[in-house]
Amino acid sequence: MSESAATDETTPIEQGTVVFDHEEHVLGVVTGMTAEGFEVAIDVDVDTGDIDDEGRVDVDSLDTESQRVDAAESDLDSSEQEHEPGHEFGEGYLMWRCEECGEMGELDDGLPTECPDCGSEEVYKWRED
Repeated sequence: MSESAATDETTPIEQGTVVFDHEEHVLGVVTGMTAEGFEVAIDVDVDTGDIDDEGRVDVDSLDTESQRVDAAESDLDSSEQEHEPGHEFGEGYLMWRCEECGEMGELDDGLPTECPDCGSEEVYKWRED
């Protein structure tokens, strides 16, 4: 892609848009929009055959880290064996954590949209050992 073509064409950034570097290597895929811009999953393996004419892929078909965390959380919920984590190497609790104040809580009711302590929307899933 030439530099003039890059400046003449604009592609709207939407969920599923593939992000490339200047040498046309895939860097990641846009997975969501935020107030600050957009989120890009960089831990995905995109097959160039899966990219459509508009430069997008089906985000639901990608294996991202957040999907693996969701799957692990689902496996934990369906587990028949209940025990205190930490007795085996690598065991822990899946929780939520606020990036602003560090508050943590259990995911019993799912991932909160905002921190109940400080009101920040910067809340993410966290594994506590």
